[in-house]
Amino acid sequence: MNDTSQQSRIAVRGATALTFGSLAIACALALAPSAVAAPGDKAAVVRTLAGRIGAVVGAASSCQNIGRTRIQTVVDKFSMVIKEAAANEQDRAGIAQLLDRGIADGRRAMSNAQTDCSMTERQFADLEQSIGVGAATSSASPVSVTPPALSPPPTTQSVDSRPSSGTNVRGVTDREIRFGMVGAFSGPSKELGRQMKLGIDAAFAQANDAGGVAGRMLRLIAADDGYEPSRTAAAMAQLYDKDQVFCYIGNVGTPTAAIAAPYALERRALFFGAFTGTPVLRHDPPDLYVFNYRASIAEELDASARYLIKVQRLQPRQIAVFSQDDAFGEAAYGGVVKAMRLNSPNGGIALRLRYKRGTIDVTEAMAALAPQKANIKAVLIIGTYRAAAKLIEKAHDINPGLIYTNISFVGSTELAEELKLLGPQYTNGVIVTQVVPAVDGYSSAILEYKSALNKYSPGEAPGYVSLEGYIQANVLIQALRQTGPQLDTEKLVDSLESIRGLDMGLGTLLSFGRAEHQASHKVWGTMLDQSGRYQAIDFD
Repeated sequence: MNDTSQQSRIAVRGATALTFGSLAIACALALAPSAVAAPGDKAAVVRTLAGRIGAVVGAASSCQNIGRTRIQTVVDKFSMVIKEAAANEQDRAGIAQLLDRGIADGRRAMSNAQTDCSMTERQFADLEQSIGVGAATSSASPVSVTPPALSPPPTTQSVDSRPSSGTNVRGVTDREIRFGMVGAFSGPSKELGRQMKLGIDAAFAQANDAGGVAGRMLRLIAADDGYEPSRTAAAMAQLYDKDQVFCYIGNVGTPTAAIAAPYALERRALFFGAFTGTPVLRHDPPDLYVFNYRASIAEELDASARYLIKVQRLQPRQIAVFSQDDAFGEAAYGGVVKAMRLNSPNGGIALRLRYKRGTIDVTEAMAALAPQKANIKAVLIIGTYRAAAKLIEKAHDINPGLIYTNISFVGSTELAEELKLLGPQYTNGVIVTQVVPAVDGYSSAILEYKSALNKYSPGEAPGYVSLEGYIQANVLIQALRQTGPQLDTEKLVDSLESIRGLDMGLGTLLSFGRAEHQASHKVWGTMLDQSGRYQAIDFD
């Protein structure tokens, strides 16, 4: 047994060995008037309990016989205890983190061991009784849980957001389901947002022409953050508070995802199919409301590193890494170093080249590359299309023989267009890893995508980003149809987690599960030729 598994089991044993009668006393103390218990005493008691209660809740979330409503009721109840006991927002956040950690430990322990749900049911029922929550009727649906927001989200519906009959689900009416998307629609990365929206719109329009989902039309509302994290929260809030969206789909950006995903999680809103492979969206165990379509950035970087080292026979010291001069760029560089060590344990360290996010200023990068031009044989690029094209243009002039690889986030079609303006010598041989098949292919998925794009956005050329948007929107549509007319976020999560082996004609099957919120792990290789068209290549 590894250390993590052992620690997780110990955490659950420690929680379940707790005398639950003491929880009732402790919660009463936390909620007692200040004359009986001082705020400091309350916080200390609740802080001690948070991890233990979290472990029980996490274990219960792995059992199908324990209904999601029961679990959420306990989490809500204890969140009220946290709110009453904590003296300030900092204390509240700290205790909530302990609860989070306990839930993760409980879920991990149950996934690492033979699940004993009969015992877990008894322990959870004891917990319900100890904090004054009556056990609800058990549900047979799969269960998972993420702690709620500390401050509950607004529930007021605008006049044009009236819920469907018998429900009060935000963004869902008798006639439509509203989805939100935050992306770059201005600035040097604006094509990424526009293309992602094109693909989602095409899939939604196709579904709407077929009658929608359970009679409801699908509507996408977009907000612009310009690929600037400082603008992301306001864009997310606009969609949530003003436009009253049901969930988010197709958000664009990695540094922006670090702001957007927590915002959605705090409001228990689905955050689906973001255009990024960041680890922020790929926790273990996964965040309940975060689902990804695409392969991770680690998987793309591993494919690039393997190609350069195994196929091109280069050493890491012969490779430069071009990335943003920010936390994302630093993390991406670390990912490349890790991938290179796996493929060449004693090969040295790659050269780091930097540029400022939101610009195409490669002056600093070229200053670092120029003295090393005789030693560097390849540049692994982790950036958006205009900055990547500018780097290729400048570096090509001082070292025409360099190999360039990019990850899919670059915006493949947009990069090709930028390079074609410079001339065939700049396009030829440029490599891009992809998380979707080649758009020039003739598989059923590609042909359906091209038909939908031509019908609903005539004149738009097929592209990798819009293809990704189209595919992931169809995955979500599949889950919506499985959910049926009684739609809410929890039921949609259950439906997504039930998807196994979905064949969309991509050449790889798509699957989710309670412990797997990334549908695809496939990475395709493509290379531009002199005409600026992508050709498939074998990375192995």
